[in-house]
Amino acid sequence: MTRHQKRLSVPKSWPVERKTGTFTVKAGAGPHGKAGVPLLIVLRDVLGYVDSKKEAKYALNNQSVLVNGDPASDVRRPIGMFDILAFTERDEYYRVFPDEGGRLALTSVDADSASSRLGKIVRKTEVSGGKFQLTLHDGSNLVVDDASEYNNKDSIVVDNETKDVVAHFLYEEGALVTAVDGSHAGEIGEVSEIITTKGSGNNSVVVETEDGEFETIEQYVVVIDENFTGDDE
Repeated sequence: MTRHQKRLSVPKSWPVERKTGTFTVKAGAGPHGKAGVPLLIVLRDVLGYVDSKKEAKYALNNQSVLVNGDPASDVRRPIGMFDILAFTERDEYYRVFPDEGGRLALTSVDADSASSRLGKIVRKTEVSGGKFQLTLHDGSNLVVDDASEYNNKDSIVVDNETKDVVAHFLYEEGALVTAVDGSHAGEIGEVSEIITTKGSGNNSVVVETEDGEFETIEQYVVVIDENFTGDDE
């Protein structure tokens, strides 16, 4: 299987120029599915910290690049929405956040903000021992003793070290959300109405912003709070 990806066919969320070459690196197996951006692209093309795959591998071998608190070991490791990148030797920290247009962008945050990450709950299942597993938007799982307070489409904040839930944001009218896909990706506002569609169709949501309002499907929005809007500093 090839480890290269044609630039013209990369997901629209990837922050790469499509006409500057034929191929770019292909994301490896891991979180975020097809939308995940290879770590090498972030290090080389976005931040400019390395000039080559060899330099990127050297940085990872030194365990100086952390993703959600864990040392990264694969330059093809997928990076996606709300991941936290820490560069320990530089004392620099970033949160992955959608810009307008849906491309992934890096927002600089402080060390305290980088100690946890946001996740949207997409599934809740009971597992052995009477506990419950919460599956997040990136495919990661978190086991909790009591899941009665958590619902699909809610968001939680997970401590990168302890993996404990340190905050919980309900998906409801009045919630602050950001659109992460669709024509309104990157826009932030408050949910003014949740529209339930009968049958198997997607529910939609109306979001009020500073410039008006927009309507999109529920799958395209994520509940956040003010600390996750890019205004940390």
